[in-house]
Amino acid sequence: MGWFPSYQIKRKTSSGCLMRHLESDKDLGKIIPNIALMLERNALRFADRMAYSGKKNEAYEGISWKKLFEDIQNIAANLKDFGFRKGDKMVVYSPNRLEMLELELAVMASGGISVPIFAYFHADTTEQLIRHSDAKFLAVAGALQLERVNPSMPLKEIFVFDTLIDKQHKKLHSFEALTKPNIHKNNSLNFDAGEDEICLNMYTSGTMGVPKCVQLTHKNILSQQAGIERIWNLNENDRFLSYLPWHHSFGGIFERFTALYTGATMFLESGYGKDPTQILENWKLVQPTLFFSVPKVYQSLIELTKSDNSAEETFFHSSLKFVFTAAAALPKNISDEFEKRSIPVIEGWGLTETSPCCTLTDPTIKRVSGVVGKPIPGVSIRIAADGEIQIKGPNVMKGYYKNDEANKNIFTEDGWYCTGDVGEITASGLKLISRKDRIFKLTNGEKVVPTELEGLIQTKCHYVMYAMVVGGGSEYPVAILFPNKKMLDHPDYELSPEEGCFCPRSINDLGKCLRGCLHDANCGLGQKFSKIKYAMVIDDELSIENNTLTPSMKIAPKKVMETYKAHIENLYGSKNKVSEEVYIIKLDTENNLSRKPVEV
Repeated sequence: MGWFPSYQIKRKTSSGCLMRHLESDKDLGKIIPNIALMLERNALRFADRMAYSGKKNEAYEGISWKKLFEDIQNIAANLKDFGFRKGDKMVVYSPNRLEMLELELAVMASGGISVPIFAYFHADTTEQLIRHSDAKFLAVAGALQLERVNPSMPLKEIFVFDTLIDKQHKKLHSFEALTKPNIHKNNSLNFDAGEDEICLNMYTSGTMGVPKCVQLTHKNILSQQAGIERIWNLNENDRFLSYLPWHHSFGGIFERFTALYTGATMFLESGYGKDPTQILENWKLVQPTLFFSVPKVYQSLIELTKSDNSAEETFFHSSLKFVFTAAAALPKNISDEFEKRSIPVIEGWGLTETSPCCTLTDPTIKRVSGVVGKPIPGVSIRIAADGEIQIKGPNVMKGYYKNDEANKNIFTEDGWYCTGDVGEITASGLKLISRKDRIFKLTNGEKVVPTELEGLIQTKCHYVMYAMVVGGGSEYPVAILFPNKKMLDHPDYELSPEEGCFCPRSINDLGKCLRGCLHDANCGLGQKFSKIKYAMVIDDELSIENNTLTPSMKIAPKKVMETYKAHIENLYGSKNKVSEEVYIIKLDTENNLSRKPVEV
């Protein structure tokens, strides 16, 4: 692979403040002006090669680039017959599937704006987003989504991917009404679209729970691919096994357009990444050459391979070029499993507002905890005086839709995007420290960076799915912990004694096991005031559906604090009644000796 040849770390002064800059020495290269031209190029170049493949009757069936492009042309032409015009918005309310792929590409390539939303949002959230988007057109997967659509909303047309009959929605059409042959298909795409025209509106909750609509252009999306093309050696022979949701930027922009742009085949993971056993079954069929995922899924897969030799052989196959991870730091014990088999692990960092990728790690350089790599070509990074990471480049969004207040504060006077992340530039690249809004003050005035301890906890104990440290305005920090229920419930997941756990099978077991893990995590912190005094294991699961997780499977702090307010108060001495089984652990922060857990 053509990794990172050289980078510059610069120091400059702006408005009297010392700024540190990081940028690539590699030129960005030529950017394809719009998505229609990219699709046409690939249809000509890869006509009979498979673009996409979905699982049917236990086998994968694909669609060629030629057929995919014809479908996109017909959909665009038929949309025009339904009154869809340049600048119109189409909300797509569906899990990943071929129909969603074709419709989104047709909308974006014909001058429209695609607005994908999470397939399992409840009715109130769905209505809120559709109304906010000002979309007049809607596409849904099937009955579940349609039931959650308010019939009184001012929508011109609704298209449904599944075959069903619904008398509530008068303007309901089958997807076949869009894919049928249209004599005007050859004139349906907008090959003259300007690179700065908006083609994708993507909702992001951020980590604090307030939805924002990010407006992205053709240049935002395609400049990223032009940059990646300069450093990754991917081609039409590559195979993606894909589950990351397309309503989120990691899957919907970064992974999906990397596959599309390079002409690789995207195989849809039929279990949507929820079941590691099913992922491995599909892995065996597809033999992916690269895989994009989040640390939690890698952790589950690695644990599965440790209990099954055939699973290990299937997963670490010889054609696997590299694995990619984002959303959170990959624990060292997980990355070591790949690296000892000479399979590179690449980490990246970015935001929906930056389309999303800003940095990538170089696998030829030793991994450093917290370091997320160096900028891709075209992207510049600087650190503001308060430590906030700021970005400039063709990947940065136009702004938030209908949110002037946020737009005023999100860009500096000289045009840099303020990410809300705090970091520092090191010799190895950009190091993430925390979200600005996660850092809190104790009553003694000391500032605590909770993400540091959260990372240590999850590294120490594989059975913790999520950890959240809180304590703003209090005397000391505390932690609430959520178990990996699949690992607790399935004895197949076994860890060796040297890995620090004795394979707990209940919340009680886990609480006892965690005493040592939490003690070690506390000892890993330099400042005494940052150490947690109490922790609570809660027998509950966080999810996107209940808004306690963001679309990228990160904790949504504001929502979690609201949901578990009573639990957190109990760690400070309250006696609130809670419905879940819990286990409370008291830790000694005065010295390096841990005490027995106190159960209440």
